[in-house]
Amino acid sequence: MELKDIQKFIKKEDARLRKKFPNEDRRTCTLARMVKISEETGELADEVLNHVSMQRKDKLDAYDKNNLSHEFADVILTTLLLAEVMDVDIEKALKEKIKKINKRYK
Repeated sequence: MELKDIQKFIKKEDARLRKKFPNEDRRTCTLARMVKISEETGELADEVLNHVSMQRKDKLDAYDKNNLSHEFADVILTTLLLAEVMDVDIEKALKEKIKKINKRYK
């Protein structure tokens, strides 16, 4: 899957969410999506703790290693949805950031 495919999905999902929550203004939508990122990050943290066996026994007993990749995807997608509502050109931002990081090692 390429970034353009993901961006296409994000635009589609953004439209679905706006339809589902039609009374949300831009500010509310932005804040809601930021909160959602926090929720998803917490779920990823929980899976990372499971992955390194640093959870309670009952959580470790229920651990499914397939959930880890899903939580990474959730964090990425919710972050891209926030970028969409805030009109951030994520492709441009990534290119600029990668260029900046690469300059550190020259």
